[in-house]
Amino acid sequence: MNPRRWRALAVCLVPAFMTLLDVSIVNVALPDIQAGIGASDSGLQWVVSGYALTFGLALIPGGRLGDARSRRAVFMWGIVLFTAASAACGAAQNEWWLIIARLVQGAAGALMMPQVSGYIQELFQGSERGRAFGYLGAVIGLSTAVGPLLGGVLIQIFGEENGWRWVFYVNLPIGLLSLPFALRMLPAANLRRTLKPGFDPVGVLLLAAGLLLVLLPFLQNQQWPGAAKWLLIPAGAAVLAGFAWWELRAARRIEPLVHMDLFRSRAFTLGGLIGVLYFAGFTAIFFVFTLFLQNGLGYSALMAGIASVPFAIGSGIASGVSGRLVHRYGRAMVAWGLFIVAVGFVATMLAVHEVPGRHAGWAAAGPLLLSGIGSGLVISPNQTLTLSHVPVRRAGSAGGVLQTWQRLGSAAGIAGVGAVYFAHLASSRGDWAESFQIAMLTSAGFVVAALLVALYDLFGPGR
Repeated sequence: MNPRRWRALAVCLVPAFMTLLDVSIVNVALPDIQAGIGASDSGLQWVVSGYALTFGLALIPGGRLGDARSRRAVFMWGIVLFTAASAACGAAQNEWWLIIARLVQGAAGALMMPQVSGYIQELFQGSERGRAFGYLGAVIGLSTAVGPLLGGVLIQIFGEENGWRWVFYVNLPIGLLSLPFALRMLPAANLRRTLKPGFDPVGVLLLAAGLLLVLLPFLQNQQWPGAAKWLLIPAGAAVLAGFAWWELRAARRIEPLVHMDLFRSRAFTLGGLIGVLYFAGFTAIFFVFTLFLQNGLGYSALMAGIASVPFAIGSGIASGVSGRLVHRYGRAMVAWGLFIVAVGFVATMLAVHEVPGRHAGWAAAGPLLLSGIGSGLVISPNQTLTLSHVPVRRAGSAGGVLQTWQRLGSAAGIAGVGAVYFAHLASSRGDWAESFQIAMLTSAGFVVAALLVALYDLFGPGR
């Protein structure tokens, strides 16, 4: 084993935290961005969704590139591009400048993230691999929940006029400091590289087209009225079916972008489905919770961010513990975690119902802490179990597939839960608390669906 493996993991996790932080940190800065550069509502939507779009599109090609070439080189190029794009975001003078920079930023983040799971597969074995994925799970949970808090702090320090720019500039020192450590600590070449030659450009185009068609209706749900947009989803599914056919054919000659043998693994297929459903419920709550606190209760960006901290604390603590126990308890731990999250979401809904007014955000602290603990028992153990039978030589592309599923889940969840939230808000003529409660029930429904999949994996046919 590599004697510097834990230091290499630390080097990977810092840029990974930065990448995932940018999914949520921008939300609290949107009003100030609109005031600062005169961005339109549709422009703001693209600031958020454009990042998610390119991040989702580039994950699998980024993972395959790292498998085929050098994970360290791809990871470092991702850091360079992400840092440069962050600087461009902070310096933006109009919405198109900011949108294009965010698109580049998302693609750069997608170059980095599959290399992290690839390195964990490559450098760690057995129980140590579970611990390493536990730390990655903590980073995922913390970054999602802490984003609004850090954004609120930066706006508070630098003011409403320039604070939103520092939401992006904060990435510069992190990126610049990470580069020399990555060069020194990360292995230069992949272990046991036995992939066939070739890269599969046709597969890249088919995958990009299919994912784009599936993601766009979700990411533009609020700005693209009408039902016609949902027709893109079956069209995208058809393109993705063509992608699967092509990958099976390409595997005879070259190393495909995604090796279809991955889906013969029960753990990989069901774990990916759990990831889709869980991320649909888990990431959506921060979207509606921030809207409820700021627009409904009049919280500042900073106070709205602080209200999300209990979830981050619970998630961080539980992720570290679950990584050490996943090999003992397996999928049962994931199932218990999903049950706890669902209970926490329902308890959050009840807390807001029982404590109306400005104190509702603080009444939700305990239930959110419970939900965070449950989340820590889900994300990292599910990653460990899902990738447990993946060959190391395909660890990057498999990690890219899993993370793409998670992005699809996040997009679908934010769109679905957000649609329920805004629809009830309109029909109730501004009942923010009740709209939030119904949105929480919807999120809990996604989590319960993930729980059913976990129970099927535990007790269903084929076990």
